[in-house]
Amino acid sequence: MSITATELIQHPSPNCGSRRDGLRPTLIVLHYTAMQGAHAALERLSDPQAEVSAHYLIAGDGRVWHMVDEADRAWHAGVGSWRGQDDINSRSIGIELDNAGTHPFAEPQMAALEALLPGLMARWSIPAGNVIAHSDMAPERKFDPGARFDWRRLARLGLSIWPDVPSDPGARDFDTLCAAFGYPPEAGPEARLKAFRDRFRPGVTGPVNAVDLECLAALVDGGAVLVA
Repeated sequence: MSITATELIQHPSPNCGSRRDGLRPTLIVLHYTAMQGAHAALERLSDPQAEVSAHYLIAGDGRVWHMVDEADRAWHAGVGSWRGQDDINSRSIGIELDNAGTHPFAEPQMAALEALLPGLMARWSIPAGNVIAHSDMAPERKFDPGARFDWRRLARLGLSIWPDVPSDPGARDFDTLCAAFGYPPEAGPEARLKAFRDRFRPGVTGPVNAVDLECLAALVDGGAVLVA
């Protein structure tokens, strides 16, 4: 079920502008707020002095605030890149989730996100593989939405991707596979490994292993959804 305009709480933020060079959204970037509640985040995302914003903010109880018009450039992503492209703010829609990154995301919040995403993806022709984490495009700076976010749940609904049965990486090493998937090549290998594991192998630690390579290869070679 998609969320309707009447279910959105309109709370315009002044922290926005035009997308540069005529760009349209091709990505959706998910964040956590890391603040003391949704109202604190709402205040900050609306404060001109903070110079940050997002298109949408979703509270733990499922309320959704619409803060920046989708056609406009919100200030949510900062410096980073994905698949060799920078100025992610001009290329994306940003969604902030009220969570500190230390606990699971609430069921009403996940349900609201699942209701919001299909409309965004349809309106802007954004494929499931282009719904990414803030940490994906800036792995050395950002950690959100973190290891407690349920990416597999989104993938089951066709709203993101998850590696299917592991693929043979062949002669490809970790750096090669990371670059092919989309992680910024200038980010250090430890930062990229953390970003990858937080999203696809939460809780796993230690050096890069064969399963990491197999999962990355599956994403690079198709990113099929695992529904089991």
